[in-house]
Amino acid sequence: MLGLLFLLVAAGAGGQNVKKFTVLQWNVWQEGTVVPGGYEAIVNEIARLEPDFVTFSEVRNYNGTRFCDRIVSSLKEKGKCYYSFYSYDSGLLSKYPIKDSLTVFPEKDDHGSIYKLVADFEGIEVAVYTAHLDYQNDAYYNVRGYDGSTWKEIDVPQTVSEVLEVNDRSQRDDAIRCFVAEARKDLEAGRLVLLGGDFNEPSHLDWIRETKDLYDHNGLIVPWTVTLMLDNAGFIDAYRAYYPDVLDYPGFTFPADNPLIPTEKLTWAPKSDERERIDYIFYHPYPGLELTDVVIFGPQGSILKNQRVEEQTSDKFLLPLGVWPTDHKGVLATFCLKF
Repeated sequence: MLGLLFLLVAAGAGGQNVKKFTVLQWNVWQEGTVVPGGYEAIVNEIARLEPDFVTFSEVRNYNGTRFCDRIVSSLKEKGKCYYSFYSYDSGLLSKYPIKDSLTVFPEKDDHGSIYKLVADFEGIEVAVYTAHLDYQNDAYYNVRGYDGSTWKEIDVPQTVSEVLEVNDRSQRDDAIRCFVAEARKDLEAGRLVLLGGDFNEPSHLDWIRETKDLYDHNGLIVPWTVTLMLDNAGFIDAYRAYYPDVLDYPGFTFPADNPLIPTEKLTWAPKSDERERIDYIFYHPYPGLELTDVVIFGPQGSILKNQRVEEQTSDKFLLPLGVWPTDHKGVLATFCLKF
């Protein structure tokens, strides 16, 4: 079974116990409604993988019900028990009863959202956050000579300061400041803290000297602020921690090749190479916690200048069984907790 249930097993002569659990971050592109059979595919994949926690991005609560509540009901029909927290723009699922929940950064005018749940498993409290950050003023598009909201061609910024000036117009930094402030309370309470989300922003670990002339970075080395703020606050980027080699393991999660969608319907910058890693799972160090595996969940292909390409990298993929419901790829992280 690919989905690792929370297992409590004896390990070692000292009677040490080990908990294994998985976290899935998944941008589902407005509940998969853009893709025929998309919603059903989301349910089927979660039932297959059985992640312990799911952080959703880009949900819209269609059909008169909250997306996460509807997912929980659909999973119950398949014999899978999950608990949900409020969903709009982003959302959360937990295999464990929810003790507490909070809106950390409320969605308003497409400027993003952050929600939090606290679950208790085997006496250990975990705070799980989900984020879908502001998609307006996407400065990494401007670097490629395209306006981030209308996709019109513009002059390419020549300096990093120009890029960061555009980046400052979004509310992504504001949202992450709210997260860091709330997460400090969890850390002080002794909780394990996890964050998953589509940040709509690249990582400062990816736009470096080795990649400055790749992927239409136009020679720029950019200290992208959201991931840098999380790094400074002590949070660890699971994918980059497990795969530090940026060239062999770029880990692109966007844009995913989806054979059910004509490329002309994918309106992002058709003349540029906008492949990015913008979907993340972060965690804070916790006694006995170890990251044991991370995979890209979704198709191996991407969209490059409006063409479908198969990535020739060392990235490890967990391929879907059937319909792929979104234009993103997900991230599935496996953790081990020894105590």
